Amino acid sequence: MTEIKMKRVYEPYDSKDGIRVLADALWPRGIKKETLNYDFWEKDIAPSKALRQWFHHDKNKNWEAFAVQYNQELEKSAAIKDFIKRMAAYKTVTLIYAAKDPEQNHVLLLKLFIEKLLKTEQD
Repeated sequence: MTEIKMKRVYEPYDSKDGIRVLADALWPRGIKKETLNYDFWEKDIAPSKALRQWFHHDKNKNWEAFAVQYNQELEKSAAIKDFIKRMAAYKTVTLIYAAKDPEQNHVLLLKLFIEKLLKTEQD
């Protein structure tokens, strides 16, 4: 089974990261495209612009509702299904992101969603 990891884009590259996927809709601030070590930029698996903006308005208050709504977006997304099919070929996939908060960010939810689908496909 593919191992899914998470890492901020500002953390150093590690060869143990495997395939590195930028899972943000926006390019991370302060990083040049030439200097970021990544394999794919998957904008379409990030939250919609409207959902992202609403969440960032009040992260602490909106976290639980954001999680529900983002999971609903993922359930309807053809992009996530295609992504999972492509990533199943790799032993390790690291989702890289720019958010400061490691406890309340979309990549945490994305990781859980992907792991659930991968497990379902293997059962």
